[in-house]
Amino acid sequence: MDTTNFKGNKVNLAGSLPKVGDVAPDFTYVKSDLSEGKLSDLSNKVKVLIAVPSLDTGVCQMETRAFNSKLKERVGIEGLIISKDLPFAMKRFCESEGIENVTNASDFRYHEFSKSYGLDMTEGPLKGLHARAVFVVDQNNRITFSELVDDITHEPNYDNVMKAIDELK
Repeated sequence: MDTTNFKGNKVNLAGSLPKVGDVAPDFTYVKSDLSEGKLSDLSNKVKVLIAVPSLDTGVCQMETRAFNSKLKERVGIEGLIISKDLPFAMKRFCESEGIENVTNASDFRYHEFSKSYGLDMTEGPLKGLHARAVFVVDQNNRITFSELVDDITHEPNYDNVMKAIDELK
């Protein structure tokens, strides 16, 4: 079982994150229009799986804006912002912020992502939501980079994520 922190206090996760070199577990997510997508539908692209607790928090909003900006010039890269927020809330935030370079991927319906990637926080004030993590997945659905952020109030290391993406080109 992996752990993270919330404001310096240890938080256990429901499982263990997949490791670099593992095949990325497939999962179903809900898009902004309530249709469903699957990770396997994106098999010919590099994927950036961006797990956030909720787009109703400032850090998650900053992270979404940052990845939207950083992925703008990257061709063949699919960024998924994944939370348990309702698709309506995710869509409202992204439309109001002009977020167009990442896809909303709500895990509210099946929780397949959080279960397969071991990201559910099992304690603390945000119990039941995703821990903050980023995975880079290659065109063959292998995980090439993984970061479980040390405290969910912190942003990921964007430079390391972008380096991992650039190494796949």
